[in-house]
Amino acid sequence: MRDAMMVATTSPEQPSWQWRDLVTLGKPRVVMVMLVCAAVGMALAVPSLPPMDLAVLGLVGIGLAASGAAAFNHLLDRRLDTLMCRTAKRPLAARRLPVPYALAWASLLSAGGIGLLAWQVNGLTAWLTLASLLGYALVYTAFLKHATPQNIVIGGVAGAAPPLLGWTAITGQLGPEPLLLMLIIFAWTPPHFWALALHKRDEYARAGVPMLPVTHGDAFTRLQVWLYGWLTVAVTLLPFVIGMSGGLYLVGILALNVRFMIWNHRVWRSRDSSAPLAAFWFSIRYLLGVFGLLLLDHYCGVMLTS
Repeated sequence: MRDAMMVATTSPEQPSWQWRDLVTLGKPRVVMVMLVCAAVGMALAVPSLPPMDLAVLGLVGIGLAASGAAAFNHLLDRRLDTLMCRTAKRPLAARRLPVPYALAWASLLSAGGIGLLAWQVNGLTAWLTLASLLGYALVYTAFLKHATPQNIVIGGVAGAAPPLLGWTAITGQLGPEPLLLMLIIFAWTPPHFWALALHKRDEYARAGVPMLPVTHGDAFTRLQVWLYGWLTVAVTLLPFVIGMSGGLYLVGILALNVRFMIWNHRVWRSRDSSAPLAAFWFSIRYLLGVFGLLLLDHYCGVMLTS
């Protein structure tokens, strides 16, 4: 026992946090999906390939700002995160990372991203990115999330911005096409997130967060997943309707939407408790598939006309 105590007292003290905790604050997997959507917005903005230097600088700036917004989300939700199994091991919830360090890191990422966009890309993209950051970190996280079961619907505007930001990074101007790309993500967000909320209903209830399954029950939420799923289907057909994409996209999106609605129907009607979580994970692949089809159709059209 004495030897063990001596070893314990002479062993070097382990650090309470590591650099990986700073990376975790930025939600890298979520940001990667956002950057894919932003990159597609960049590609669709011009007939051929976008300028590589502008695309890279735009993606870096958007990625840094998105990571900063995610880090602010960790800061504002740190007490709530301790009450949910899904988030209890986050660096701030687990008290591995000091709050001042996290605040400095979130501020550095945000300022660096927006500053880079303003300096090397254009002012419009920088302002829109700042608006998205404030919308997610402050309006959604600090207010809407705790105020209304429609938090996901209203707050979805900020999360839907990446393809719009990608488009403006290349063109420096707005238009109906990037707004439609933004609308696709906006319509997709409720069925995507409410499926997860169904799976985590008890945790949200225990934490006092008014997610739709907590305030209106499972049956109502499952119906909303089904209905918003159909809204998403309708919106994803609009690129073909307005001539933004062609037949290749139409065939692909019809097939993808069939699979999407099969999962949403399982959430609505199935008694399988695993269906909501499975639908949630499929919805991420679905969104990537939608933007992948837009990209494929765009460049196939370019090759056919060249």
